[in-house]
Amino acid sequence: MTAKKTCLTIGGGRGMGAAIAKEMHQRGYQLALMSPSESCEILASELGGIARRGRAENLSDIIEIIELTMKNYGRIDSVLIHVGGPPKGDLLEIENADWQKANEMVILPVINVARLVTPIMEKQGGGSIVNITTFSAFEPSLQFPTSSVYRAGVSAFTKLYSDRYGAKNIRMNCLLPGFTDSLDLPQKYADMSVFGRLAKAEEQAKAAAFLLSEDSSFITGQSLRSDGGVTRHI
Repeated sequence: MTAKKTCLTIGGGRGMGAAIAKEMHQRGYQLALMSPSESCEILASELGGIARRGRAENLSDIIEIIELTMKNYGRIDSVLIHVGGPPKGDLLEIENADWQKANEMVILPVINVARLVTPIMEKQGGGSIVNITTFSAFEPSLQFPTSSVYRAGVSAFTKLYSDRYGAKNIRMNCLLPGFTDSLDLPQKYADMSVFGRLAKAEEQAKAAAFLLSEDSSFITGQSLRSDGGVTRHI
């Protein structure tokens, strides 16, 4: 009998992360959720999963949710990493401490999670890791300086990881969403899309689930833009 697959969602309590968790549940995955608030616990209860409160930038929290997942399910097939927005400000007015905080919020969680789940996935014969970043990773925006810089770094790490672990059948990709209705945003952001609207969180969830699942079994090291046509580069 084939073991039921498991999806670990870091940042899976509300908004886009919750939508992705629900989509993976619909696809038959067991769920393990982590977020800073009780929202992950509430959602896990609704979906029959497990949860632990924690922050992606805290290594001890990551270790504990992975240990909890393995204790309950014995496997991790897919991992979603969805972190909050790092500090903003005028480019040269951003303090060094905020640049460091952005590094700890955006890049280090990806590295730490990869370091911990890769041996698990190697023993299982494969797996998929998806990093949620931003449409501005490749077209930097002065509105989001630290996010633009460090999320571009996530795409670079993703490519390096895919080169290193592709032979082990472990994939890593990034999803680069545009402005989404899980946030309370003014109309000007909706107008940036060629569709004249915000993305639905459920739309982003389907794109993420594609990358997390075997539907994308020959795709790795990629940064998939799901931004409604906002970015211009080909």
